[in-house]
Amino acid sequence: MSEAKKHILVIGLGSMGKRRIRLLMERDDVIVCGVDGQAERCKEVEEKFGVATYASIDDALCQELIDCAFVCTSPLSHADIIRTCLENNLHVFTEINLVSDRYDSNIELAKEKGKVLFLSSTFLYRKEQEYIIQTSHEIGEKLNYNYHVGQYLPDWHPWESYNNYFIGDRRTNGCRELMAIEMPWLITAFGKITNVQLLKGKNTSLNINYNDNYLMLVEHESGAKGILAVDVMARKAVRHFEMYGEQVYLTWNGTPDSLMQYDITNKKEMNISLEDASEHQEGYAAFISENPYREEIKAFFECVEGKNAAKWSFEKDIHVLQTIDKIES
Repeated sequence: MSEAKKHILVIGLGSMGKRRIRLLMERDDVIVCGVDGQAERCKEVEEKFGVATYASIDDALCQELIDCAFVCTSPLSHADIIRTCLENNLHVFTEINLVSDRYDSNIELAKEKGKVLFLSSTFLYRKEQEYIIQTSHEIGEKLNYNYHVGQYLPDWHPWESYNNYFIGDRRTNGCRELMAIEMPWLITAFGKITNVQLLKGKNTSLNINYNDNYLMLVEHESGAKGILAVDVMARKAVRHFEMYGEQVYLTWNGTPDSLMQYDITNKKEMNISLEDASEHQEGYAAFISENPYREEIKAFFECVEGKNAAKWSFEKDIHVLQTIDKIES
């Protein structure tokens, strides 16, 4: 007899929740339902994906036998929702949190309940990042890097105002989100961040009450050093990475076909072709590939089944959020 399907509750049916539902429904081992307080979102998801939706978590739990929850709401709501899910004996996949509310207590509750608490860190599942991380470890020498990542804030979600969702909030602002997205893979490649020197400011006329650009000198425990530029002012969406040392020179421009490594022996650049077809979702920047989202969903279920450990964790994320807190202060 085939293994029973897992029942998945996706909480929050905005753009990320719809992406998770779409990717979950590619699988034949799950049954998906959704929760959102906005009736319009529920109606859209029901019509588009043919899944049941509910106005609250309690309603869903009364009607469905749920195994796992995907928390896709705004970050400031995550802590309480995660706790509710764990108290109801659900494995939890959560999008990045951006604040460390209840981290310690939710970690402990997950352990007490014997449930997986899986924190999204999508870039750790990109083939380009995997290659950069592996190369940095194999080189085994102190490396330097330059990395600029930015995009003009109104272009993030062109279909809505940046003041209408979490990137407009100072506590969960756009620059903070970019740092929280990028630091996990940089730390995995080069070690914990031990020191940051920076310049920061507000250069734009955007209607925000936080800095729109950061220029950082970053030191890692491995001895690696980086120049990290993060902003929400770049009019062209940009992700440009350069890693160099005595034995390596490597660049990446954010897309699957742009990873280049210099062949030191033959004195020429080579394109690093990775077996990972690029799939792009309309409305997002060109360097936002769908495949890593699919891969981390797979990784979550492998954790639930006890097959593998997660690449990132709440424990590791505490260091990232503490580092960002210091940078912002």
